[in-house]
Amino acid sequence: MNVLSSLNHRDAVLLDLDGTIIDSRAGIISSLHDAIRDLGHEPDPAEDLTWVVGPPLHDLVARVLTHYGDDRAEEAVRRYRYHYERRGMHRSPVFPGMREVIEAVTASGARLFLATSKPVHLARAILELRELTPYFTALYGARPDDTGAEKPELIAQLLEEHDIARNRAIMVGDRRFDISGAHANHIRGLGVLWGYGGEEELTEAGADALVTDPGELMAAIRGQLAAAHIHPAAK
Repeated sequence: MNVLSSLNHRDAVLLDLDGTIIDSRAGIISSLHDAIRDLGHEPDPAEDLTWVVGPPLHDLVARVLTHYGDDRAEEAVRRYRYHYERRGMHRSPVFPGMREVIEAVTASGARLFLATSKPVHLARAILELRELTPYFTALYGARPDDTGAEKPELIAQLLEEHDIARNRAIMVGDRRFDISGAHANHIRGLGVLWGYGGEEELTEAGADALVTDPGELMAAIRGQLAAAHIHPAAK
């Protein structure tokens, strides 16, 4: 029996993009380095920037610039966008096994949604490059100016606009923002360990379960949704 065979149109699976569906680290960091160079600095190769994948863009850029004693966050964001849309977004392959998960969720009858802090027009372009857009009922992300990127508000809007019951939804992501956004809306948050948050971050955020490999994700989604049906989160 298919591990998702018990799901139906009332169930909703919300997927994060960066670090969950796509391996976007190289494209994001290279674009950030290009923006730093545009501001007249040489990127520090010793600085670990893995943490930048996931948080809202303005927050992370301002923090990165403090390393260089620079406060031109708005200019850095503009330069980052230029480089990311030109080259960076193309350096974001789908994690092995995630295409199959996306196909299986859709085949199960459940509705599939994207919930990302990335501007939705960029998220759409990335998914279209990989021919994944048709599998999603709708895509939710930040506005072009990066406002509206906070996960709690974004998930709340998604649930309301598609009339999704809290005990019929699950958020899947690799960062604490995904888990806290899910719990703020009284839905379960499933953490994935092939992304950029790591076990400690996701555990501290209170992830309802952790998955180490995309091959295990379908069964975990089914199990967490089944548990949510029986034991809805308190409002």
